[in-house]
Amino acid sequence: MDKVIEYIATGRRKEAVASVRLLPGKGNILVNNSNWNKYFVRETDRIIIRQPFKATNSLDKFDCVAKVTGGGISGQAGALRHAISRALVKADESVKPVLRQGGFLTRDPRMKERKKFGRKGARKRFQWTKR
Repeated sequence: MDKVIEYIATGRRKEAVASVRLLPGKGNILVNNSNWNKYFVRETDRIIIRQPFKATNSLDKFDCVAKVTGGGISGQAGALRHAISRALVKADESVKPVLRQGGFLTRDPRMKERKKFGRKGARKRFQWTKR
């Protein structure tokens, strides 16, 4: 039985977490057991996910099987991009400078600001009245 080489990585963005398995293939992407075109409806999210593959010229070299949980759709797309980038580095260490320069390997630290007590939201203040 032949051993299939797979590269596993995890990516995060906001509250979303993506686990990715990269397998040698033709460029198919499967997200949560469904086609990624159906899962990510917005074209901007699809562009974000494809960025690491385009930067490393490996669009048709790997099949990607991903499991994404938490957060919203945009956060999940960012987490998936982060995970794919990390898996590509595991597959080929020479692409690390290209992905690093593109900012794909850096975990985006921005999170939602917490709601403050006595207020409607994180920054919302009470209406100012002159009299």
